[in-house]
Amino acid sequence: MTKSKILKGDVVKVIAGNHKGTIGPVRKLSKDKKRVWVEGVNGTKHFKPSQTDQEGGIREIPVSISISNVAIQDPKNKGTGSRIAYKIVDGKKSRIAVKSKADIK
Repeated sequence: MTKSKILKGDVVKVIAGNHKGTIGPVRKLSKDKKRVWVEGVNGTKHFKPSQTDQEGGIREIPVSISISNVAIQDPKNKGTGSRIAYKIVDGKKSRIAVKSKADIK
């Protein structure tokens, strides 16, 4: 299993794909850490009518995107993406944004 630098709750920016430019928090990570669900990134799905759902139709559902298509939002420069680096301070490992050198909380 690969170690992901992006964690649940991080605010990320979608940098590739149909939802490019969307900014939102990570709601869920897949177990293999290769897919993420970002709030505001939805796809459409067609539903047939059934006994429980009389209407059916087209609905929006949350969809996953590849973790390579998102970048963490820079804490200082809102709206821009950044890569993540690690820094050890007083024996504690913390994540920092590469662009602005700001701590990621």
